[in-house]
Amino acid sequence: MSEQPVLVTRHEDDGVAVITLDSPHNRNALSTALLTQLRDAVNEAAADESLVAILLTSSQPVFCAGADLKEAARVDMIEQARRIIAVQRAIVVAPVPVVVRLDGPVRAGGLGLVASADLVVCSEAVTFAMTEVRLGLAAATISIPLRARLAPRVAADWFLTGRTFDAHEALAGGLVTRVAAPGAMDQVVAEVLTDLRKGHRQGLTSTKALLTPDLLADFDARGEEMARLSGLLFHSAVAQELMAAALRR
Repeated sequence: MSEQPVLVTRHEDDGVAVITLDSPHNRNALSTALLTQLRDAVNEAAADESLVAILLTSSQPVFCAGADLKEAARVDMIEQARRIIAVQRAIVVAPVPVVVRLDGPVRAGGLGLVASADLVVCSEAVTFAMTEVRLGLAAATISIPLRARLAPRVAADWFLTGRTFDAHEALAGGLVTRVAAPGAMDQVVAEVLTDLRKGHRQGLTSTKALLTPDLLADFDARGEEMARLSGLLFHSAVAQELMAAALRR
């Protein structure tokens, strides 16, 4: 098990902090360690006044597998849901744009990280699924940023069916910003970051502040309610049985 599931790097004088999810043993699932380190990394980057952007990416083939189901059987999942809310809110409240690079699949809670970001560059090979309903759960904590990005009919489809959808559907639905061929991801991400570097930090921070107040207000108004709902569902007998069966497969 990695003791450092989140890595932070920065190229000197380029104005971008790179936060990398690096937890291969559980496919970057949202464990206590990953959530805690990710929140701290985002908050530390947010306090760096030399930055113009934060890039969130993964060193693993899977960007994020969602909740850590092994932990869910033994930790307080209300507290865990509060950690997920805190990470998402930290991404939104960061003063500079947060860019997500998606090279691999995203499942369940991982979509909350994507929806909380300002810009998302996605490989056309990436797939998504909100599988919570299939485990007797609801996408409660991630509903806050997702409902801010998605049309109601799109949200109802993805939330209720749990089906897998591709990068182009994610683009049409408002979840991602740009889709690129796998071999073009470096170029497209570089173009996005170059465009952000052309902006002055004052302009970027002021503009982001114009875009996020409604979402931040929703986190503050509904975050605790959604965390409690999520945790109670995780601790239910139905969900515990379904998660145990999923782990056996």
